[in-house]
Amino acid sequence: MFDIAVIEDPAAAEASLDPMRARLLAELAEPASATMLAARVGLPRQKVNYHLRALEQHGLIELVEERRKGNVTERVMRATAASYVISPAALAAVRPDPARAPDRLSARWLLAVAARLVQDVGALITGAERAKKRLATFTVDATVRFASASDRSAFAEELAATVASLVGRYHDENAPGGREHRVVIALHPSVNPATTDAPEES
Repeated sequence: MFDIAVIEDPAAAEASLDPMRARLLAELAEPASATMLAARVGLPRQKVNYHLRALEQHGLIELVEERRKGNVTERVMRATAASYVISPAALAAVRPDPARAPDRLSARWLLAVAARLVQDVGALITGAERAKKRLATFTVDATVRFASASDRSAFAEELAATVASLVGRYHDENAPGGREHRVVIALHPSVNPATTDAPEES
């Protein structure tokens, strides 16, 4: 089981978004049979089996083992991942395009860049799994508390200048066998689930 799987197929995305199927995916973090699941979710076993077949068809769950009980063969299933992310590739016709309106101060452009990040890394993960290779990535996740809006602005400018300097130092357009890597830096207000206050204006 993977920690996270990326759903790129529209039909698989549709299957995962059904509330009952999403509940079954969560229950299948640990292997279980349709009979076991039926008792947990309050549905007839036949109905649970219907949902399980749809999830299995789209690769969201997998067979762990088959158990013989009298004249019945019980199939024990498990989710293929602990959690799932739907790639913008599943909405190909309406996925955001960061090239459409680049603006480093726009929250919507940030969202478009983040969507591209999910799509690109999802595709890379899929390719790495097929090739049975590790995927070279690096992530920094930090929280900074600014005393004022001017401090935040100064931080953003200094961060941009530092990244530009690093890119200029290491980027080699003519390196034989070189491979391009994308660098994404984002700065946004933290989300506090305990409050419904609107974010501070820029």
